[in-house]
Amino acid sequence: MSRIVATEYLSLDGVFEEPGHWSFPFWSDEAARFKFDELFASDSLLLGRKTYEGFAAAWPTMTDEAGFSDRMNGLPKYVVSTTLDKAEWNNSRLIKENVVDEIARLRREPGQDILLAGSGQLLHTLLQNKLVDELRIMLHPIVLGSGARLFQDGIDRTVFKLSGTQTFDSGIVILHYEPRARE
Repeated sequence: MSRIVATEYLSLDGVFEEPGHWSFPFWSDEAARFKFDELFASDSLLLGRKTYEGFAAAWPTMTDEAGFSDRMNGLPKYVVSTTLDKAEWNNSRLIKENVVDEIARLRREPGQDILLAGSGQLLHTLLQNKLVDELRIMLHPIVLGSGARLFQDGIDRTVFKLSGTQTFDSGIVILHYEPRARE
C-alpha cells in the first residue's frame, strides 16, 4: 500500500498561494536536500490543475546534475481536473471523475509515496475523505498579509498528531503531521 504525502509551502499567516513569489529567499541546501529526499521516496505525483499547469510549464525544460528534474519529468503524474482536456507533460494521466475512488485505488497499490504538492482544493478533498497519510508543512518565516490561505472556511474539523519536526538555518520549519480520527 502506498501513502499519500502532501507537502505545502506556507507563510506564517497561512498563505500557500504562489510560493515561487515569496519562498526563494529561504531556499537553502537543507531545503534542497529535503525536497530531493522527498521526491526520491515517491514513485508518483498527484496534482490539481493549477499546480499541474505551473509544473508542466516549468519542469520539462529544467536540468540539473543531481537528477531531480529527470525524476520530476519521469514520474507518473495523476492530474485531477474536470476542466483540462489533456495532460501533455510526460507520463501524465487525467483523473476527471470518481476522484476519491480513483485516488483510493492508487493508494491501495504497492509502491512508494504518492506525493501531493500545492493543489489546495484537492488536499481538502483528500483530507475530508481520510486519504492523506502525512501532511508536511514547510513553514516559512514570512508574513505576506494577503493571499489564498491553505485552509479555507468550510473544511471539516480535523485533528492532527505532530510526528516530527525539522528546522533549517534559513528559518524554514518542517512540521510533519498525521491525521487523527475526527473529533
